[in-house]
Amino acid sequence: MTDTATTGRALPHPEPEEIRLESVLHALSDPMRLRIVRELAADEAELSCSHFDLPVTKSTTTHHFRVLRQSGVIRQVYQGTAKMNGLRRDDLDGLFPGLLDSLLAAADRQAGRLGDRS
Repeated sequence: MTDTATTGRALPHPEPEEIRLESVLHALSDPMRLRIVRELAADEAELSCSHFDLPVTKSTTTHHFRVLRQSGVIRQVYQGTAKMNGLRRDDLDGLFPGLLDSLLAAADRQAGRLGDRS
């Protein structure tokens, strides 16, 4: 599990062959983590942690990002002092074809049904 950051602060990430379906599903089973992934998928760019306005404490937000990173759903790298987050769509699509798109579509349908667009 390695990743190099330009600042020398590396964060551990699972290699694609280490990503497990049950870890991905667990990571996406939490509403806040699913919300983060939906935002990353919609924006299709790396976003800083501070971009996300989650109704939880900073330590809980940090936990959610860590779970997503350790499961292989997102990649985090430092750019200066900002921790940037990107969806590992290529890795996930290669390992589990159609899974991410299906989950995101289901989350969108659920949000519409429940009147929650977050």
